[in-house]
Amino acid sequence: MITISKDNYGKILAHAEKNLPEEACGLIAGRIDGENKHIEKVYLLTNIDHSNEHFSLDPKEQLAAIKDMRQNGLTPLGNWHSHPESPSRPSDEDKRLAYDSKASYLILSLQDRVKPVLNSFHIEGVDATNEGLVIE
Repeated sequence: MITISKDNYGKILAHAEKNLPEEACGLIAGRIDGENKHIEKVYLLTNIDHSNEHFSLDPKEQLAAIKDMRQNGLTPLGNWHSHPESPSRPSDEDKRLAYDSKASYLILSLQDRVKPVLNSFHIEGVDATNEGLVIE
């Protein structure tokens, strides 16, 4: 199970909508409590690919985010990105690029602009498992 505040969810949603029609992306950090992860901070990064089908995090922004996590005692939990035109599930490319099996991969679908869908996945190889995400 992974939890995110309504405020942090709102930040992800606003960044994703602002970057349409491209995919938006970023990192998530917080704390781990047993089997549960709690997102305490989201990082809104630049998709340097400027594509609506894939993303690459800006390396300088990624490094700054990692430094901020360390300075604030936060644990890196994973990353997030949007799917402007497809469902909230990992694509084949998302699975292929998921190098860290400990990370959470949040995907925000904006396929239905009125009802965005955010899910979190654990990815190992070609297997993606929905982690169960709670917005509180």
